[in-house]
Amino acid sequence: MTTNASSTSTNAAHASVLTPSEAIPTDATHIKGPDFNNAITLQELMTSYERIGFQATGMAKAIKIIEEMRKARQDTEEPLTLFLGFTSNLISSGLREIIKFLCQHKMIDVLVTTAGGVEEDFIKCLGSTVLGEFHLEGAGLRKRGLNRIGNLLVPNSNYCAFEDWVVPLLDKMMEEQEGVDKKTWTPSEVIRRLGKEIDNEESVYYWCYKNDIPVFCPALTDGSLGDMLYFHSYKNPGFIIDIVGDIRKLNDLSIHAKKAGMIVLGGGVCKHQIANAMLFRNGADFAVYINTGQEFDGSDSGARPDEAVSWGKIRAGAESVKVYADATLVFPLVVAATFGKAHWDVQARTE
Repeated sequence: MTTNASSTSTNAAHASVLTPSEAIPTDATHIKGPDFNNAITLQELMTSYERIGFQATGMAKAIKIIEEMRKARQDTEEPLTLFLGFTSNLISSGLREIIKFLCQHKMIDVLVTTAGGVEEDFIKCLGSTVLGEFHLEGAGLRKRGLNRIGNLLVPNSNYCAFEDWVVPLLDKMMEEQEGVDKKTWTPSEVIRRLGKEIDNEESVYYWCYKNDIPVFCPALTDGSLGDMLYFHSYKNPGFIIDIVGDIRKLNDLSIHAKKAGMIVLGGGVCKHQIANAMLFRNGADFAVYINTGQEFDGSDSGARPDEAVSWGKIRAGAESVKVYADATLVFPLVVAATFGKAHWDVQARTE
């Protein structure tokens, strides 16, 4: 009796541990990483990410969606309008050159960023940002006139050079505001003018000016440029920047787009400003988020795409993905596998 009871308990435990499996679908993706026993190309490596799992699979999906968006922009009947959003720290980093590449070759239609995402581009034309360490002590850096952005360092002298460059331009823009034509300045028009005046091919906004790519910055005063506008308002009061004019332009671009897609690096105002513009067309057709934010604090920065679907900012059934990763790690690979590859293929055929 004891033996039978023990056997029954064992069988029950075995059944609990090893629940019978249902049949695996024939089209299932089997997990398998790249085999480095043989040489592989960058493209082959990126393709293998789909089968690695975790965030690697998310990145592979981001590549797939962005490649679809890239091709959809070339549709002659229903071209896609592609919105790129990014936080200021990414212009401070080496992603600036990747964003510049996209704008230089007209691969993006609309940019949305923050104040630092504007001014740091111009500041880099006037002085270098250098590599430091995350652990450098703040008080010591303050005494040395060095500002830390993560593990990047920007000397105060760079901001002095920016002030020397930008204040005379603010004077000129104010003269045009008060002139015969009564010029009205929106943040995007200010950025366009600065892009024209910098006349430097290393600048993102130089290429936006050259290629007529609008750049929206809903928080233009939240940075060094805001500091310059503050000081300028005391020396030469009366300069006006119309933010309502820009929200109208941005929302109209969304409304009139045949199809719309968004790539957002980071969170905050640049993420939500694009997503909110998508609301006016009942949602984006494609969306890729790349950031490290979590959704559990209820912030839009950390929200997954499905939350935006509930608001009508991404269409139900649209192709979307969030990659939980630092954009400086992921975005260079994503661009290399999509826009970069397409550009290099054209170059190879031309040669």
